[in-house]
Amino acid sequence: MNPSLSIYDNLGGAGTIRRLVEAFYPKVQENPLLGPLFPEDITPVLEKQFMFLSQFFGGPSLYSDAHGHPMMRARHLPFPVTPERAEAWLGCMRAALEEVGVEEQLRDAVLQRLSGPAFHFVNTTQE
Repeated sequence: MNPSLSIYDNLGGAGTIRRLVEAFYPKVQENPLLGPLFPEDITPVLEKQFMFLSQFFGGPSLYSDAHGHPMMRARHLPFPVTPERAEAWLGCMRAALEEVGVEEQLRDAVLQRLSGPAFHFVNTTQE
């Protein structure tokens, strides 16, 4: 991992972000805590997540250009996000990072960067 580069660039840019998202969402859909929160047709979610993660990790501002300010906490308020679901989400991301072959130091940096927002979205302790 090169600390002078963004996470986006360290990951290898758009291609790796796309592979990461495509590895991540099947894990989310299979997870008993997370799957029920997502639509059956996950395609629009995949695209938004690709755009968001590209921007969040220091790449192009795809999400903001298409949808305005991310306002991610507000966008997650309609869903019961518990601490357990935040952990499950991060677990799915960890598995996806491993699946696409992200090296350990970079994987840890990605998960650390995502942990703050994941727990910031928690809005209930009940399912």
